[in-house]
Amino acid sequence: MPTITLDRYDLVLLDALQRKGNATNAQLGEAVHLSPSQISRRLARLAEVGIIAGHAALLDPAAIGLGVTAFAQVVLERHGTTQSDAFENAAALMPEVMECFSVSGDADYFLRIVAPDLQSFSELMMKRVLRLPGVAHIKTNIALQKVKQTHILPLDHVAQLGRPRTQLRYESD
Repeated sequence: MPTITLDRYDLVLLDALQRKGNATNAQLGEAVHLSPSQISRRLARLAEVGIIAGHAALLDPAAIGLGVTAFAQVVLERHGTTQSDAFENAAALMPEVMECFSVSGDADYFLRIVAPDLQSFSELMMKRVLRLPGVAHIKTNIALQKVKQTHILPLDHVAQLGRPRTQLRYESD
């Protein structure tokens, strides 16, 4: 990612956009105190450098019948590029796997999985997830209650000048 200079308007714009992704440029302009054309140029620049990765509607899983959320810690039989690539490619093709992270610690991967109900989750695990390439064993936890879930990334750290190893520069007025 190239180095980009963000000013306070960019940070307010990014925060507003995360909170209401379908806001018009005029609505964002009101929140940021810039004209819609300035908002449009800033959004294009932020998308071009990859800070804005895309746009999507956030669906409520329970409202569409996906009442079970589970977290799976996956350990592979062997470690190596071929084994990891095969697992990652297969996991990426499963729509029920919402997130897949390669992690440090006791497991090799951490998955967030959704399913309509416990029976469907059980079938998914037994017939598909456990059969993914290279899986030695899996430890799962089923979410009982959603305490917090957000898509809004914190931006306060960007304004801290002199922060090491950051590719962003903050420009204050």
